[in-house]
Order: sequence, then C-alpha cells, then structure tokens
Amino acid sequence: MTKNNNYCVIMAGGIGSRFWPMSTQKFPKQFQDILGTGRTMIQQTFDRISQIIPTENIYIITNREYVDLTKQQLPEVPSENIVGEPAMKNTSACNLYMAKKIENVNPDANIIVMPADHLILKEKAFLEKVELALDITTKNDYLITLGITPTRPDTGYGYIQFIQEKNENYSKVKTFTEKPDLEIAKSFIESGDFLWNAGIFIWSAKSILASFKKFLPEMANQFNTCEYNTAAEKEYIDVIYPIVSKISIDNGILEKADNVYVIPANIGWSDLGTWTSVYTNADKNDDNNAINSKNVLTYNSKGNVIRIKNQNKAAIIDGLKNYIIVDTEKALLICPRENDQLIKDYVLDLKNLKKGERFM
Repeated sequence: MTKNNNYCVIMAGGIGSRFWPMSTQKFPKQFQDILGTGRTMIQQTFDRISQIIPTENIYIITNREYVDLTKQQLPEVPSENIVGEPAMKNTSACNLYMAKKIENVNPDANIIVMPADHLILKEKAFLEKVELALDITTKNDYLITLGITPTRPDTGYGYIQFIQEKNENYSKVKTFTEKPDLEIAKSFIESGDFLWNAGIFIWSAKSILASFKKFLPEMANQFNTCEYNTAAEKEYIDVIYPIVSKISIDNGILEKADNVYVIPANIGWSDLGTWTSVYTNADKNDDNNAINSKNVLTYNSKGNVIRIKNQNKAAIIDGLKNYIIVDTEKALLICPRENDQLIKDYVLDLKNLKKGERFM
C-alpha cells in the first residue's frame, strides 16, 4: 500500500441546528471554535487527519453556501478539492459523489469519510485505528466503520451491534440501530456487544461503488452520467441533485451489506452534537460552570454552560443550576441542559413566527 492511495473526505455540510443559537445557517458549528481551542472544528479535523493523509488527497464536501468559508479556514487544501453540494441530500449522495470523483483520479483509492465537527481527544489512538482500517480495506472488500466504546446509555447516538471475535481487532457488524429510547440503550450497554456509531467510515473506492451499484442502483446510474474533475462537472451535478434520493449511507447501504465490519475505538470521541456534550468536554470552574465568556458573574449557580458572544457585555446569572445560557447578536437561549434535544423543536417553532427565519 502506498501512502498516495489514501484519501480523506471531510463532510462539512450540516447546519448544526441542535447548537442554535451559536450555530446558524450562515455560520454553522463546524466553522466555529466551540471549545475555545484557537482552531475551529473543521480546522481541528483537518489538522488531525493530515498527519497521515497527504493534503492534496484531502477533500471537503460541504454546502455551496459554505465553500468560500471552507476555503478561508482551510487555505492549505487545494481549492478544487473543496466541493459544494447544490442541495442537502443526506449522506448517500455525498459519499457516492466523492467516491466517483476520487475514483476518477485514482481507481485504487482507499477513503476515510468523517464528519467535520467531532471531538477526538486521543488523536494517536484514532490515527492508529484509521491506519489499521486503511490497511484492511486495501486487502479486503470490506466496508469498515469505527465504533466508539460506549460510556453511558446515551439516546442521542446510533448503535452498532457486532459479532465478538477472539483475538481480532475488528469484528463483523450484526445490526445497526438508530437512536434508541433509554431502556433499550441501557440493555445495549449491559449486553456488551454494542458500540456507538460515530459516522466514520473507511473503504476502498471499488468496494463502496460496487455497494452503490448493488443496493442503490438508481442513484449509481444517476451519478454515472457526470464528467468528474472537468469544467462540466458542476453542470452535471446541478442536474443530478434535484432528482437523487435523500437517504443516509447507513440506511441505503450499511444496513443491507454483508461485508460491513467495525473496529472498536476508545479515542475520546464526542460528536459535540448538543450543548450538554460541550459542557461535558469544556473546562469548568469551581462551581462546575463551563463559561467561555468574559464579564460573567454567577451566584448560587452550578452546572451551567454559558456562552455570551459580545465580550463587552456583562452577564449576571443567579440561581440557575444545570442550564444552557447562550446569548448571540440575534437570539438568547435559556433552557435546562436536560432539554438540549428539544432545541431543534425550538428552532422549528421559531421559524414559524413572522420573519422567524432572520433568527436562524
């Protein structure tokens, strides 16, 4: 295996509505420095994977609205490798699009596909797992996913059930389960043969394209019409995207294929998908408040995540425990941390207000 056969696709097209009001349609969370590290989420993702993948082999798939923003934040990436989708069509379309585009450049490519907005604290362990997966997919017709060792019965994640093998560092996948209720999540944890689905995939271009041909033949045929890496590509994509199915790669392929394997990975992972996950991973003061703002005073307040965008504004918080307090130029959110899964609903209701879109 030569290093130049290894490619990466960073998926960066989401809006991050559970992160409202900090994450908005104009400036979603992957382009923000959520934890105050000095690098945005997409920059951290690039920094991490560029340790083992050549920069010229790293591609970003995002919404066309965010192409310029991506280029600003990742000037190292060749501009032709930053690709804008004309519409959000879930993860099957973008995976097929990028696999076709990369295969056109290198038919022997092995590809890691990963979201732009995940936190990975144990980078060395992560990179070792990725290199293992790339080695496996070079030699086998396997579709591989990284499975995160669960630490709690979380209802916000999907789960992967695997068939336990002795002395193997990867296992065959038995089932995928979308976000379960709490009782089912508890039973998954107790069984010991379930992992969290991190949405990180590794496969060869040949294997994933063969799977599309088998399980999503109509979509495969639609993308076959495009002339990739040419001046005409955008024109073809503009014709394909309005008619292509909106389906996830999990539902479209991984739940149906019999060559799906998982590598258990203890990598300090969080999808940073909610304000509670930010609270969990953020630095906290003596009162367990996670405050990433100046001029904030708290009284009788513990366990809060507090974000005030205007650093010239003072904030006094008194008597709140385990709350999310986020103040931006356009909106103020105050809600219990336990309700963070309802933020999407708040946003939908806000959109229904007269001219509510201006707050998104």
